[in-house]
Amino acid sequence: MKKTLLLIPCLVLFITLTSCDSLNKISQAGAAQLTNPTNLEIGNGLKEALQIGTSKSSDQLSAVDGFFANAAVKIVFPPEAQKAEKTLRSIGLGKLADNVILSLNRAAEDAAKQAKPIFINAVKQMTLQDVTNILLGSQDAATQYFKRTTTVQLTASFKPVIQGSLNKVGATKYYGDAASEYNKIPFVSKLNPDISAYVTQKAIDGLFYEIALEELNIRKNISARTSPLLQKVFAFADKNKK
Repeated sequence: MKKTLLLIPCLVLFITLTSCDSLNKISQAGAAQLTNPTNLEIGNGLKEALQIGTSKSSDQLSAVDGFFANAAVKIVFPPEAQKAEKTLRSIGLGKLADNVILSLNRAAEDAAKQAKPIFINAVKQMTLQDVTNILLGSQDAATQYFKRTTTVQLTASFKPVIQGSLNKVGATKYYGDAASEYNKIPFVSKLNPDISAYVTQKAIDGLFYEIALEELNIRKNISARTSPLLQKVFAFADKNKK
């Protein structure tokens, strides 16, 4: 009995020391998480986020129906041709108009595959100042950076692919047929049958739209920060917003 009584203070002391040690480790771990990321961590974290976001956007839009089934980026007749579309439908050529729209979107989906390496290269070229400005900038700072640095290259890369895709999926023929049929109508303003420049621009606009959504998601949604590095870097950004 006496031995048992003597052991109790020892056990209490052991438990107390163990608890203090555990609490100290937890406190140290928490403090480590609260420390600001290094410049290297900021650079790597933001680049990781941007590569994930741009790759996801490119993959989504390059899939079948990536453009066609997405109301936000779906490509329709150009504004100057929408009167022509309405007229064609009114004279029983609705199927032709539908074929034009489907083929324009298929061409954009085909071309979107070219975007991923261009965006990844742009990410690799970022300076520390670029990274800092994007991380602590506006909600679409990354999207605006990509617009500035990749639009020319995207256009040059997309245009021949779009033209080839338009030919492959029949868009050139369908739109040319639609323009031809419409241009036969007396007293109408004639349509330009070349649609490639319009589809190229709409495909690029669609990509930037999706990238902006991905950027906003990772800035606003903690669950989108899928690695400890992303969590640390964007927690730092949350505390230091302009």
